[in-house]
Amino acid sequence: MKRLPPLTAVEAFVETARLGSVKAAAEALALSSPALSRRIQSLERHVGRPLFERRHQAVHLNPEGEQLLAEIGPALDGLGQAMERATGQHELLRLKLAVLPLFASYRLMPRLGELRTLYPDLHLDIDTRPHALSRLDEGLDAAIVLAREVDPSLYSMRLGANRVVAIGGGALAGLDHPAQLAGATILLHRDLPDAFDYWSEAMGLPGLEPAAVDHFDSGQLILDAAAQGLGVGFMFEMHLEGAHDPRLHRLFDTAVESPYAYWFACRRAMLGRRPVRIFHDWLVGELETRAG
Repeated sequence: MKRLPPLTAVEAFVETARLGSVKAAAEALALSSPALSRRIQSLERHVGRPLFERRHQAVHLNPEGEQLLAEIGPALDGLGQAMERATGQHELLRLKLAVLPLFASYRLMPRLGELRTLYPDLHLDIDTRPHALSRLDEGLDAAIVLAREVDPSLYSMRLGANRVVAIGGGALAGLDHPAQLAGATILLHRDLPDAFDYWSEAMGLPGLEPAAVDHFDSGQLILDAAAQGLGVGFMFEMHLEGAHDPRLHRLFDTAVESPYAYWFACRRAMLGRRPVRIFHDWLVGELETRAG
């Protein structure tokens, strides 16, 4: 059996691979950047090949590094858990997560039972207030936000595709051509201010002017207003599917790809915290499974 490399070198490799930054990994492990780099170089000498592609202010795994991370990352996590149990330091894990209400209601809450079964010691403090990214330095560990893109200084992961649909109820459910929206009230979320514009352009009707546009800061209130026939809402397809409201109808049988999406985001160093890493990996895996 080949002699194993130092565990500290393995830990440095996994942390750097997950955070994508030597500086962030060094901070997470309470090391200097040169000390962490030496540990990674030690592991690369042990395996006999480079594991990263070095770029300005960032590192990226090469194919050999990706394969190694996939094989030893879970093993290192399991070793950490085993040591906690052996030393009697097994404690509750707590994640302070900001998440928008509709995502929480339709995609997160229905699956939290599965998460609790897998990780019974993981507990979530959920915050649904707006402006989550600006509050990551105010006690939040991570956030699920709606945006076109996320500040590249943060770690972010896009949570699937999001298509915009027209949603109507009451008499408006009978609309059969997009041009009829010229006489309708449009309901828009403040986080999706351009939803109607790029939807109408995709329909071949750029510049289409509705009778009025009403703005909301609550997706649920848009669904309620649309169900009552107060206007036509433009929201993500998942919101209509999650509502399970027989009063709501998808109009024109058309969905348009949105430049906006839900993102998981956090400070890069936070990925070194076990509650954040567990939740991130579970969420991404869960959404990929559902999409498949």
